Amino acid sequence: MALSYLFLTTNDLLLINPAIFIASLYTKMHLMSQDKQESILILDFGSQYTQLIARRIRELNVYCEIHPYNHIEKAMKVMPNIKGIILSGSPFSVHDKDAPSVQLNDIRGKLPLLGVCYGAQLMAFQWGGKVGKSSSREYGRAHLNMVAANELVAGLSDKTQVWMSHADTILELPKEAKLMASTEDVEAAAFTFNGEKVYAIQFHPEVYHTTEGSKLLKNFVVNICSCKQDWTPNSFIETTVKELQDKIGNDKVVLGLSGGVDSSVAAVLLHKAIAKNLYCIFVDNGLLPKMNLQAYWNRINTWGLM
Repeated sequence: MALSYLFLTTNDLLLINPAIFIASLYTKMHLMSQDKQESILILDFGSQYTQLIARRIRELNVYCEIHPYNHIEKAMKVMPNIKGIILSGSPFSVHDKDAPSVQLNDIRGKLPLLGVCYGAQLMAFQWGGKVGKSSSREYGRAHLNMVAANELVAGLSDKTQVWMSHADTILELPKEAKLMASTEDVEAAAFTFNGEKVYAIQFHPEVYHTTEGSKLLKNFVVNICSCKQDWTPNSFIETTVKELQDKIGNDKVVLGLSGGVDSSVAAVLLHKAIAKNLYCIFVDNGLLPKMNLQAYWNRINTWGLM
């Protein structure tokens, strides 16, 4: 997994393009997930909260990617170390003519599954349950009544607050499903399938209003999917610095600093890797505000770059 950031080589002097360098780092982050990094796949059915699911998982120091629901085969190929799959919510009804859908039987039993809102309704719909219009749109705060203990809801408080946002509801569970929790208005708020790592919830654990949502997601990602929580900025920096040291060796590097994010991040990482063999040239391109120029100059001196 080599970085391709060298812009020009002349004898033992390397000239580096900061933009290419940073783009290579982003590529490396993606490739790390392919090589060995454990990951969670989020299938997106169009929910406004899908990005929040990803954010909550990354806050657990677990790598994840969002892929469109109809790109699941491609996602499974580019993310070979997937530990679990989350099905997002959606503004659609499972009964809509153009409702987004995947054949869940193709992935059932292969990896742990968590259906969120629409994802839960899709599970019920495809596996023999009944989904229909709720008597009233279920939107807003609700409180869970725990019906049965389960690893997904382990540690959650009885009557814990959750956030509902759906017009359809699950009217009847599939025969093999087991109810985990209900609310005052939603009987099938959470359910699972006996003997399987398959879980469904009709509320949104990723939003702020679900007060113990992060705990539920941790139960799924860490305790059920067995992710090690080792995807951290520090681990990424360590591997990047080591790779830079191996690739550059004792060569000297010249880097232009403009005050932007690309060149600044490139400079800091290179300085960690090769220290005195990095030569930074500050280029005032006229885009830094006047008052920020001196502040930036002071900062890069503090970093030891000039």
